[in-house]
Amino acid sequence: MIGKLTLVGIVLLAAIGGVGWYWIDSGDEAIDYDALITQSVVEKPFDHIVLEQGEVESSSNTEITCKVKSRDGTTILWVVEEGSRVKAGDKLVELDQTDLEARLKEQKIEVITAEAEVTTAEALVQQAKISRQEYLEGVFKTEEKAILSAIAQAEQELRKAELAIQSSQRLVAKGLVKSLQLDADRFAVVNAKNTKEAEEAKLRVLRELTRQKMLVQFDSDIEAAEAKLSAAKQELLEEQTELAEVEEQLENCVIYAPTDGVVVHANRFSGRGGNAEFVVEAGASVRERQAIIRLPDPSQMQVKCKINESRITLVDEGMPARIRIDAIPGMLLTGRVQKVNRYAEPGSWYSSAIKEYATFVEIIDPPENIRTGMTAECQIFVEQLPDALQIPVEGLYEHDGKMYSLVRRGDTEFETVPVKMQATNDTMVAIAEGLQLDDEVVLNLRQHMDLMELPDIASRDNSDLQIVSDQYNDRKIADTKNTTAKDAGLRATKASNPTATASGGGRPSAESIVKRSMERNDTDKDGKLSSDEIAKIDRRFRGSISEADSDGDGFVSRSELLKSTKAKSLGGGNS
Repeated sequence: MIGKLTLVGIVLLAAIGGVGWYWIDSGDEAIDYDALITQSVVEKPFDHIVLEQGEVESSSNTEITCKVKSRDGTTILWVVEEGSRVKAGDKLVELDQTDLEARLKEQKIEVITAEAEVTTAEALVQQAKISRQEYLEGVFKTEEKAILSAIAQAEQELRKAELAIQSSQRLVAKGLVKSLQLDADRFAVVNAKNTKEAEEAKLRVLRELTRQKMLVQFDSDIEAAEAKLSAAKQELLEEQTELAEVEEQLENCVIYAPTDGVVVHANRFSGRGGNAEFVVEAGASVRERQAIIRLPDPSQMQVKCKINESRITLVDEGMPARIRIDAIPGMLLTGRVQKVNRYAEPGSWYSSAIKEYATFVEIIDPPENIRTGMTAECQIFVEQLPDALQIPVEGLYEHDGKMYSLVRRGDTEFETVPVKMQATNDTMVAIAEGLQLDDEVVLNLRQHMDLMELPDIASRDNSDLQIVSDQYNDRKIADTKNTTAKDAGLRATKASNPTATASGGGRPSAESIVKRSMERNDTDKDGKLSSDEIAKIDRRFRGSISEADSDGDGFVSRSELLKSTKAKSLGGGNS
């Protein structure tokens, strides 16, 4: 039977002129071979490329900043045109120096005043030192000699008195003079001794005390004068420093190029709307340390690219690169990866989940006609294989973490082949294992999944998570026990204090609920609720109150309502 059907199929195929529909078996479905897209495995050089867009910039940028100190900023009077090529020493910026010129005049006066203070202080120091020398070499010696002269005179008088008393004693013994003369001579000796001792005491005080006291005073005067001189010199130094700073600020009002380069104005734009926050132009105000001009070195250029985190691990320093400048058609430059940042670039509000890493590609021998800010396309060659089997990326299908290709064997046979990749780029894949040269690989695999024979997906072994799961379950059981114990304690508290209210931390008691309900709804104050009064109650509570009528007389008494409320409270219902 099968042979007859196959024969019939062949006959029908010949009859319709080879349209392309084949019947392999009576149970198979038709396959549209014309819809298959295939390509043979080829062997040729393979370049594993990471392709990214970037911006041309200089790797050696000299930033020109404002060095003029000003609380309210300094006005730009003139600035060199952007894009101009300048040489070292050319004038770049001229800032307003009117206020600085006024400060310079004032500061010169302050310096002259401080210099006069220093001169006066130096004179006071000299005077104090001369006064000390004058005392030691003049006043002190004069006073000392005067006292020494008085002591010598006193000794002379004492000697005379002693000789006189000796003469009087001999005369008294002979009876020539009276004893009164002897007494007078004795008094003269005592007086001479006292005079001598007084002069000696004056000399001792002069040498040991007065001299020391005067030296302390003179030394103190010298130190005070020297302190004033030091303060005056410090004040002069500060004034001179400020004068030099003002003069330096005046020099900084005219900025010259420190190196050769191309002028780029340091305009600043808003990150949200792109509006200019600061534009370098005449009349603009700049603050201290604010960038005014950047001078990129045109001989040291590079391209800054931002590479997605999925491909950044492929890029390393030293890799070669091919650079295409969008603004200059046909220009191809050679470069190498100079630096790969280890940290991601800050994300914006619309791309916070996308991590990108800045990569700097050095341009080898950059031409003069490229400019900073130009858009460039960088092809970073991660790997270059001289001979590699390769197919388009569409010829691979990922299944359970592995790659497969569908190879056509003859006209009607297909084989699902596991493939091991060697390298890949945006279009082609280099094959390490699985495919042979000239194998015909199906590219539109997703439209012909019925032709692939893929292995069943093996279940993943997650037994290593069992320990964590057990710890979680133990903690959950412990939390449940704690919650049960708390609930039991709360119920015990309610049982021991049935009159507890919500304000006391528990539910209102049945008595308080009934009391409040009767006060609110028993309008005729007869101690029971009639059907008319019940009908006016909120419909949320109307049914439960009506159910409290246990004797069926159409009225709900206070006792009936209390009994029903307690029953609902014990049963967990809402009253």
